[in-house]
Amino acid sequence: MRVLYSGRVSLARDLSVSAVTAGFVTVLVGFASSAVIVFQAAGGYAVPISPLIGWTGLANLALAPFGAFALNLAAITAAICMGREAHEDPRRRYVAAMAAGGFYMVIGLFGAAVVGLFAAFPGELVAAVAGLALFATIGNGLAAALRDENQREPALVTFLVTASGVTLSGVGSAFWGLVAGVVTLLILRAGSGRG
Repeated sequence: MRVLYSGRVSLARDLSVSAVTAGFVTVLVGFASSAVIVFQAAGGYAVPISPLIGWTGLANLALAPFGAFALNLAAITAAICMGREAHEDPRRRYVAAMAAGGFYMVIGLFGAAVVGLFAAFPGELVAAVAGLALFATIGNGLAAALRDENQREPALVTFLVTASGVTLSGVGSAFWGLVAGVVTLLILRAGSGRG
């Protein structure tokens, strides 16, 4: 019985070490890829998007069995680091990306404590703080999406359905928002084709 128990403890320790290692690798790869994009964009270089997305997808595929499945280039903090809020001068925005990467690594090391801290707060407070932090990003995204007059209604329908949080057949609102936006676009194009 004691051998079985010590074997489980050893397995649990090994799994937690591999999860922490995979999480740390995810942070490093995510930070490095975000830093490359920020540095290149700030320097006026054309960023090769397709290879970056392909390589991060492969890294996600390789690290997902170890619990590191959240590696992507679409982080909200990356959008904030590229925005005016980070610095007026686009060549100085890399400092925000470097600071964000440093905070990611520190928070990653103390992830369980951070999760416990946020779990102690009421869910409404956490949602309100997150919503306030995203005001500028959401505003900029909506302004860009609604800029083109021909595609304003589909963009707005996509946003509203996604923000509604509706779930149909176990599929979340992000998918249904895209479906509603595409259907709206097709209807508008069919209507303009007849007129």
